[in-house]
Amino acid sequence: MGRILTTKDVEPAVKGGSVYAAGGGGWADHGRMLGYAAVNVGKPELVSVEELSDNDWVATAAAIGAPASTTPWEMQGIDYIKAAELLQEALGERLSGLIVGQNGKSSTLNGWLPSAVLGTKVVDAVGDIRAHPTGDMGAIGMASSPEQMIQTAVGGNRAENRYIELVVKGATAKISPVLRTAADQSGGFIASCRNPLRASYVKANAALGGISMALALGEAIIAAEKKSGSAVIDAIVKTTNGAILTEGKVTKKAVIYTNEAFDVGTVTVGSGDKAMLLHVMNEYMAVEDVGETRLATFPDVITTLSEDGEPLSVGQLEEGMTIFVLHVPKTVIPLSSSVKDPAVYPVVEKALGISIADYALA
Repeated sequence: MGRILTTKDVEPAVKGGSVYAAGGGGWADHGRMLGYAAVNVGKPELVSVEELSDNDWVATAAAIGAPASTTPWEMQGIDYIKAAELLQEALGERLSGLIVGQNGKSSTLNGWLPSAVLGTKVVDAVGDIRAHPTGDMGAIGMASSPEQMIQTAVGGNRAENRYIELVVKGATAKISPVLRTAADQSGGFIASCRNPLRASYVKANAALGGISMALALGEAIIAAEKKSGSAVIDAIVKTTNGAILTEGKVTKKAVIYTNEAFDVGTVTVGSGDKAMLLHVMNEYMAVEDVGETRLATFPDVITTLSEDGEPLSVGQLEEGMTIFVLHVPKTVIPLSSSVKDPAVYPVVEKALGISIADYALA
């Protein structure tokens, strides 16, 4: 049986999602806005993919872009609903459920509002347990498929006449960049609904249980917050089956914003023999020690936490801060077919100048 998501679930979803954001951006406040709007307007229902019929249509609800506080982005809750409606119209059939491409500060909640208003179920599955830099990494194996897909995008800064509604059809690899361009034109961040697939395909290819994992983690964090910051860190480590790789000061941050709308670079934690290098492409993609020995690599979860146990995005890090680096190996989390797809790695390896696929696909 599914569970009706209520006010009590919003904060756990945001807090658990923030750990799985893996240093990625997104906005906790945007997540809260989506969650509270959903539970106040209707009864969003979280169901396992097993509760759907094999032929039911399931699409991915996502937000696209790399919104900085410097860009004029504006995304309203109604944009997520409209994106799902446009996809249903283009498909000519009802959507039974929505998954999300990844967990994150707001992305864990991307399917809640359409569910509350349109009646599509919030399916307990994600394209990737953690956040990642490219849409392909959450496309549950569709990245290199020649099959024609439908993708929609809705949103934009109304005051600057940047509001866009877009429906595009084609192979995923060819139409995903069109949505990124739309996000840029809209002000940096746009709601999307994309890639309608049968529930049987989702069952075989998504990371199942990803939403309830974020909720359980968030609940553990909230219970520990009453005690102390170190209790929060302990709760995160225990609930995720992870470990703290290192604790130290941020000694160097060298991250730049590229033309492709990615934050790319490195963050150094600690100094001397104990130093560790975190490789960044929007999110943390790998960790090495001073001898260039690889300690963690995507799709492992890699997250930086403050001394209070608050997940810090790359953008929040400043030199001199003391942080903890959490590592959850890929062996203890459900993996989707997209993180096992060799096609998703070359663009990331090129940007970072290191190998990711050797580990990810091993």
